[in-house]
Amino acid sequence: MVKLTSRLRTAADLCRRGVTVCDVGTDHALLACYLAQTGAKSVIASDVREGPLSAARRTIAEQGVTNVAAVLSDGLEKIDYADDVVICGMGGELIMKIISGCRFLSEDTRFILQPMTSAEDLRELLYLNGFEIIEERAAREGDRFYTIMLVKYTGVKRQIDDVFMYCGKITDADMLRRISTKLRRIADGQQKAAQERPGQTDEGDMSAAENTRSLADRIDAHAREINIDRGMKWE
Repeated sequence: MVKLTSRLRTAADLCRRGVTVCDVGTDHALLACYLAQTGAKSVIASDVREGPLSAARRTIAEQGVTNVAAVLSDGLEKIDYADDVVICGMGGELIMKIISGCRFLSEDTRFILQPMTSAEDLRELLYLNGFEIIEERAAREGDRFYTIMLVKYTGVKRQIDDVFMYCGKITDADMLRRISTKLRRIADGQQKAAQERPGQTDEGDMSAAENTRSLADRIDAHAREINIDRGMKWE
């Protein structure tokens, strides 16, 4: 059986068994083959480039799975149907662009999304476009944290607050701490930029620093509340 990284294994765990899954940007098709080996009805391994798709075909042959089809497709353009759509390892804005082009979208469709960048922008865009995050799980590889989102379409478009933009439904204390720490570094940079202008104070930068630091404080408070509810300490 294929061995997956923590990030891909977490994505796989959010997929339903007994359904058709499309792995967008499949690369070597490791995730696609793992899904086929662990209960998927069928798997579509798609990629926009022929090079990765050739590697995917080799992996499929080596693993001896017969229910995985390799398809050349720009996002979901050539995909007629899937119950679950997995998109891992892309930027948040590109992920949103891909799922916005889904021709078989319904309330039963599930999206498993793992953004490499701009997770906060992806969350905001999802809700503005009628999607809802059902669950988020954290995965750690070395010193890096990743969030994996389970998403469905509801058709209800709405705005989210800035704490949810950055935290979503993450409950992992270490990942939440990492988010607030990063925001504090950004606030320090904004404050430094304002102070380094000789003879003037940039009120815009100072205000931005205060707002960013306030957001970090609210994320810490949110994380503390979550972990108290789970019987854990937040320090």
